[in-house]
Amino acid sequence: MARAPVTVRGEQTRRRLLEAAEEVFGELGFRRASIAEIVRRAGVAQGTFYLYFDSKEEIFRALVRHMSHELRKFIAMAVASLQDRLEIEREGYRAFFRFVLQHRFLYRIVLESQFVDEEVYREYYRRLAEGYARGLARAMEAGQIRRMDPETLAYCLMGIAHLLGMRWVLWENREPPEEVIEAAMDFIRHGIALPPKGAADASREGG
Repeated sequence: MARAPVTVRGEQTRRRLLEAAEEVFGELGFRRASIAEIVRRAGVAQGTFYLYFDSKEEIFRALVRHMSHELRKFIAMAVASLQDRLEIEREGYRAFFRFVLQHRFLYRIVLESQFVDEEVYREYYRRLAEGYARGLARAMEAGQIRRMDPETLAYCLMGIAHLLGMRWVLWENREPPEEVIEAAMDFIRHGIALPPKGAADASREGG
């Protein structure tokens, strides 16, 4: 069982181990990764590892949970000053892409977690979706977006971010161009259905 450090120095050591684990698991994958390589990169003795984690599996699970927490915190800080839900969506997407750019192994580690511990894999997405759904529900109550099932909407919006991040950040090592973000926002605002014919005609006449 992972043990929480009781001192500032202990917390710093645990964080170094998790940062090293992120590199090692990301570069080598779970099967080829070793505790010896993790402690070497963390710059600590192998015995120190066991003060915090019992096994390679345990630090891997802790890493997935840590990355989930750090991602949620990163996005929350990016949108903390915003009130409008659509602006929150735009800046939340930008924050997600920046985080992935800074943590280039996030996709690989999370994907592999389903084969190491399926429950921690599901937990990663469930924790993201729970907070996301709460924010969407508040926006619905405030009349900022139309009412629908907030959990379903959360997973839909997470799917957009996930695949756009894969396309540009993971494959091209850069944030999506601004026009990509705006296209995603246009879809979020209006969906893909054509407006009723009368509404489209009125819009053209008004223009």
